[in-house]
Parts: sequence; C-alpha cells; structure tokens
Amino acid sequence: MTATPELEPRQGPLSGLRVLDLTRALAGPFCTMLLGDLGADIIKVESPEGDMTRTLGPFAPNRKETDYGAYFAAVNRNKRSIVLDLKDSSDKKTFLSMIRKVDVVVENFRPGVMDRLDLSFEKLQSLNPRLVYAAVRGFGDPRTGESPYANWPAFDIVAQCMGGVVSSTGEKGSSGVRAGPAVGDVYPGTLAALGVVSAVLNSRTTKQGQFLDVSMYDAMLTMGEALIYIYDQTGELHPPSGNEHPSLCPFEIYNTREGSIAIAAPTDKHWRILCEIVGEPQLGRDPDYKDTASRVKNRSSIRTLIENWASDKTMAEVVDLLSGRVPVGPVHTPADIFKDPHVAARNMLQEVEYPGSDSPITMANASIKLTKTPAGVYRRAPHLGEHTNDILDEFEIKR
Repeated sequence: MTATPELEPRQGPLSGLRVLDLTRALAGPFCTMLLGDLGADIIKVESPEGDMTRTLGPFAPNRKETDYGAYFAAVNRNKRSIVLDLKDSSDKKTFLSMIRKVDVVVENFRPGVMDRLDLSFEKLQSLNPRLVYAAVRGFGDPRTGESPYANWPAFDIVAQCMGGVVSSTGEKGSSGVRAGPAVGDVYPGTLAALGVVSAVLNSRTTKQGQFLDVSMYDAMLTMGEALIYIYDQTGELHPPSGNEHPSLCPFEIYNTREGSIAIAAPTDKHWRILCEIVGEPQLGRDPDYKDTASRVKNRSSIRTLIENWASDKTMAEVVDLLSGRVPVGPVHTPADIFKDPHVAARNMLQEVEYPGSDSPITMANASIKLTKTPAGVYRRAPHLGEHTNDILDEFEIKR
C-alpha cells in the first residue's frame, strides 16, 4: 500500500467532466465516488448542516481536526465541498449560475424535492441543454414511471427486502437475512454511474442532455435476476438455501479443519479433476454423478465426500491442492484481505490522508483498472465547505 499524494492530478478517462453532487448517505455518494475515481471533477454541494454521514464513525483520534469519520471518508474521496443553502435565494442563484458550466447533476432526494425548490430537471436543462441529470431514489421518479411507493423513504435494507434479496439469502428454513454489504445502496449507485456515463456519451453526440434515474428497488430486481426467471418458468419461490446453488453442484462453501472454503466444480471436467484430487476418481464417471443435474440431485453425498476429505486439512492446504485446477476460494476476513498477495499486486488497498489521525486511513481502491487513463484515489474527502471559495472563483461567481 502507498499513501496517496493530496491533489495528485486526475488521470482517469472522465477527466474534464464536471459534476454537481447533491447526494447524501450512500447510494448517491457511491455513484459520484465512482465517477470521481474515473477522473470526473466532483463538486459536492452540501447544506450548512452537511451530509448526514459526516457524523458516522469510526473516527480519527483527534475529532477536533476533522468533521467526518471513516464512512464519509471512503465514499466521498475525490470530491470537493461547497456549502450552499438551496432554500436561500442568494445561494440558489449561485447554484443556477454553476449549472451553466457543468455536465452532470446527481441527487438522491425523494421525488419532488428539487421541483419544490424551483430547481427541477426541466428548469436546469433550460439553462444548460446538454445537462445530464441523474437521480437515485428508493422507488424511482415519475418521469420514468409512476410507482405507488414513490414517496416512501428507502434505505439499503428496504431495497434488499422488497427486491427479493433477503427472501433468497440465509440458512434453509429461515425467513431470510440481509446481505452484509449494503448492496441495496452500492449496486444502485453503480448502475447510476453507468447511466451517467452513457447519457454523457449521448449528450456529446446529440448536444442534448436528459434525465435518468435508478430505483433502488429496481436495481435489486436486476441484481437478483435469477429469482425472476426461475419463478416464471417453474413457480418456485427460491427460498433461502444456505450456501447451495439451486442448479449447480459442487458449488458452495465447505468446512475444512480450520476455516471454510468455496469450491466451484460444476462442469464435468472440473468434477472429474476434483474426484481425482480427493482420491475417488471412479466417481468422475459414475452414472449418479454423470452430469450437473445428477450432481445437484445428489448434492448431500457430494458435500459429505468433500468435507470428509477436507476434515483433516487446513483451508490453506485445500487451496494449495485445488488452486489452478479447480475453482477454489477461501472465506476471507478483512484481516485475511489485508495480507492477501493478490490485493497488494492489484493495489486494491489504498492509504489516504485522514485529518485528525497520525496515520492514513485505508480504503478499497478503484477496481476498474485502465492502462492509459488510470482510475484511483487522488484526493481525501473534504471538510464541510472546504473548497467553497476556490469553486466560486473557478465559476467566476462573486459573493
């Protein structure tokens, strides 16, 4: 890991793209974080109170030197902050002046909030016809499709529940569990970033911007796409099935003497190799295990076979025997991830300056790797309003 020099020039493919970021919490800021990692100039527009997540920890030892914790630091890197109260006439005038010189606006308020501020997409586009306006909402925006839930507030767990993720995750016989990572926020944010890039590409060709939105509920339906077609074709609800895959085997997590490990050998080729490694080569051609459907039907005996073989081995020993021949992956904790040579080789842990701490904060680096226009972390998260004067000067706005 290497510390990121502050204010290192942006090199990503979106360098030159200017984004006004009105988002808060996670889904919206994750979208603009991705755009910032790819080189866009992200101007985070905050109210005088600031993004609510500034108050979430863990925090640097010296709280007096910073106004944000690790949560905010991770998803608001590569951004500058300007304080504008959009209910104030003077600040609203400033915001409208900025609109003329930006490419994108991203917000994640509930439907109608910007309209009531007289800052609707239609008004902003009248000032800047090329403007791309992106919204991340719990249940979408009426411009792209009316929803009976449009005015409901939503967070990650709500989206996971309604989109089917929870009902299909967890141990057999349970009512489901929330996925550990906040996929109900992060995946919609990722789709919104893709939507922004697509709309900007179109805008540069047609000279016309557009409105786009991503519903958190819709995004969870997209992420769990197998649930939809399985139910449509079979009527099966796909309840929680633990670590089993409904149509592949072996394709789950197995216990070793120390730790657990994923083994994915659903193809006939990989199954035969696995049988040789575990000392049962005849099973590779046994009629009871001849194809994927047969192996799914007999998954319990396969689980017994693999775990009996692995019971006297450590997780590392199983990885050593299977790696390069059968798809395998240890169940990593964060501590394991910090030590994994792949993570180091791919520069996936990045140290970034953390005000209030004698040491930097480490966060997941950009996972989109480009050879000519590298993406990554070049700037720490901003203090509230830290760049207000600089930004106003850039836009030639007097206060």
